[in-house]
Amino acid sequence: MIGANTFLNLGFNVATIEYQTSMHSIKLRSTIKEPVPLVKPVVEPDVLLSIDPNVLEDAYVYVHCYFKNDLNEMLIRIWRSTFLIDRTSGSRSELIHAENISFAPQWKMIPGNTTFSFLLIFAALPKDCKVFDLLEDIPQSGGFFISNIRRNELDVYHVDIL
Repeated sequence: MIGANTFLNLGFNVATIEYQTSMHSIKLRSTIKEPVPLVKPVVEPDVLLSIDPNVLEDAYVYVHCYFKNDLNEMLIRIWRSTFLIDRTSGSRSELIHAENISFAPQWKMIPGNTTFSFLLIFAALPKDCKVFDLLEDIPQSGGFFISNIRRNELDVYHVDIL
């Protein structure tokens, strides 16, 4: 508890706190260390050459999805058989992770008259990919398909699910 006679003195490298009451007097003194300057680390060329290039180029594609629900509450889910497909090569990037949506067979209840958002994270697309599709490849009707998504430098996308 700090009393009425509390003093704080900050010197160049020293902080002093004095606490006084009618019966006690405490004086604390502490040295403040100067911050250590930041130094950019140096990586030896031999170490860089020994690292697998696939590790250095590991990347993900982030797709923010928006589903406008004009109805009452409804159920939604995503299947693990959802892919990004390169329009030129047909190469498929697998779904790695999903946020704020359940994987089939589980369902997620979403409120009515709102726009529901979720995030899908996929493995990297081929380097030369310029345009790709988002496909939920499922064994029933209702899977979504968004075609001709133009690739950008960040590999972060925002799509409306209809």
